[in-house]
Formats: sequence, structure tokens, C-alpha cells
Amino acid sequence: MNLIALLGLEGLFARWRANVIEGAIAVEDRMELAGMEWADQKRRLVMLVILGILIGGLTVIALIMLSIAILVSYWDTPKRETVGWLLAGGWGLLWVVVLFALVNIAKRAGNGFALTRRVLAQDWQQVKDRL
Repeated sequence: MNLIALLGLEGLFARWRANVIEGAIAVEDRMELAGMEWADQKRRLVMLVILGILIGGLTVIALIMLSIAILVSYWDTPKRETVGWLLAGGWGLLWVVVLFALVNIAKRAGNGFALTRRVLAQDWQQVKDRL
């Protein structure tokens, strides 16, 4: 004999079982979403490190070229001065481009797991509404 059937709790247990299955599916979906966002965040962090190294190297090069440009500006011919300043300007422009990319990646890296947080907040709100 089935005690659950005798007590009339079949419907209650069926609802609980359905809720547990639905919860397990939701947790699996959220874990997959978090994994995808972690991969995206990891890619951004790698780019941030690479661009940080590039900005450091380019800063050194830009300062060297600026020093050479200042030195060349005091030499005898005006062509040396123009070339020196063009080189320094080119390195400076490259430095600005890499700095812009670095700042852009850093801003996006600060918003990691935004979608997961939003979905979990919606789930929590639904749970609170049901209670």
C-alpha cells in the first residue's frame, strides 16, 4: 500500500518534484551562463594585461623618441629636426591609440557577469513574489 496515496499527498509531491526539476534546470542554465560570462571576462583580462604591457613599452619608446627629438632640434640642419619630431609624433599617436584601447577594455572588464547578476536578481524576485 502506498501511504502517500492514502493521505492524498500525491498532488503535493508531484508539484514539489516538478519544482525541484525546474529548479535544477534553472541552476544548470545559470551555471552555463556564468561559464560563458567567465570566458568573456577572462578574454578581457588577458587583453587588459597585453595592452598594459604594450602601453608600458610604448611609453618608454615614446619618452626615448621625445628625448631624441629634443636633442635633434638643436642640431645644425632643419631636416633632422623635422624627422625627429615626426618620429616622436608617430610614437605619441600610437601611444594614444593603445591607451584608448586599454581604457576601453578596462571599462568593459568592470561590468563582468552583468547578465548573470541580472538573471539571478530576476530569479530571486520571482521567488520572493511566490512567497
